[in-house]
Amino acid sequence: MPTPLSQADWHARAAQVLPGGGFGNFDPHYVIRDGQGSRIRDEDGKEYVDLLIGSGPMLLGHGHPEVLDAIAEQLPRGMTFFANNSAGIELAEDIVQAVPCAEQLRYVSSGGEADMYAIRAARAFTGRDRIVKFEGGYHGMSAEAQMSLAPDRRVNFPQPVPDSAGIPDSVAADMLIAPFNDPDYIRSLLAEHGDSVAGIIVEPLQRIIPPEPGFLQLLRDEADRYGIVLIFDEVVTGFRFAYGGAQELYGVTPDLCTLGKVIGGGFPLAAIAGRADIMAHFDKAAVGADRWLMQLGTLSGNPVAAVAGRKTLEILRRDGAYDRLRANGRRLMDLGAAALTAHAIPHRIVGDPTLFEFVFPAAPEHPGAPIRSYRDVADSHMARAARFNATLMREGLFKSAGKTYPSLALTDDDFALAEQAYTRAAAALTD
Repeated sequence: MPTPLSQADWHARAAQVLPGGGFGNFDPHYVIRDGQGSRIRDEDGKEYVDLLIGSGPMLLGHGHPEVLDAIAEQLPRGMTFFANNSAGIELAEDIVQAVPCAEQLRYVSSGGEADMYAIRAARAFTGRDRIVKFEGGYHGMSAEAQMSLAPDRRVNFPQPVPDSAGIPDSVAADMLIAPFNDPDYIRSLLAEHGDSVAGIIVEPLQRIIPPEPGFLQLLRDEADRYGIVLIFDEVVTGFRFAYGGAQELYGVTPDLCTLGKVIGGGFPLAAIAGRADIMAHFDKAAVGADRWLMQLGTLSGNPVAAVAGRKTLEILRRDGAYDRLRANGRRLMDLGAAALTAHAIPHRIVGDPTLFEFVFPAAPEHPGAPIRSYRDVADSHMARAARFNATLMREGLFKSAGKTYPSLALTDDDFALAEQAYTRAAAALTD
């Protein structure tokens, strides 16, 4: 039997065939061997409590037996068809029943695709070109989305800053960038440009930053005032914040939303959902060739992803699922806060129990300063956050540098490990 390769060996091989030695997502030095329930193991055999959960999809944990059974039943029946299939239709029915804005939907394979088509649908429906996006908001990798996601320089709003090479200057002309949670600014921006704006795209919870009371309703009201399509990017929040997503939790219904992650049960699947009159632009027979929004994809509505997603949603509908998820998140919040407080480390917990992060104020004398926008997070003590998160990783909590994703699979043993990890990470900040 050949000797198993180490993470270092695998990374060296990856460096030969992958730019930067990775897939472009997570630190490429980590190479994951397997996952089960709440735990994953790397190629060196180290085990972690998984608080990344695939950047969100594995809300039930890895290898949930009921999801595996659904997949196993589907596999011999076919893996993909490039045609309608019953599982995809049934999943669409489940989503339409659950999500307040969803009258119809169209499948794609990734959340980034869904966001791109939602923007295009807003343009097709309104006949306008401009899109309002909030600084720091993540909406995939399209040219429009790669405007002021994580700008390397600060400019005056509403000027966009491209985050990537290869984006034509002409894209910037149709993008208007606004600060999140600033009602006065969005009112003034739309008073000047509202009649030329096709859509407003927003994460209801921007990365980890909650909307301030009334902000999402303001967007709804202003969109109605100017005939603008309001798009909620619920790729992250959909079926995580509540069964009906952030729009159910916050009580504000957009015109369109985008969904991903949870709805595929760990497989590539996403969707654009919304009002039937807007979704009609995906139907050439309904709107005519000039107003038709062409969209197709080889794996759209893939039946394996659809059955995994359907079973995941069925489990989430069971009594107490969201109560347990939120309780798990609050327990992690409390453990981290207790450790940091015990070591007198000023901090803020920003987000929702289902998705949050610890933020460290740059000015310790003002630990309670509000985190309202991208710039507030960017101006926090990022070096301290990096050290805190690096220690958590060493202590066995697998997570990103900017988010904590609880899951339903977490156990008492996981919380015990988390308590120890948070304690040691807090102590590391006092050295």
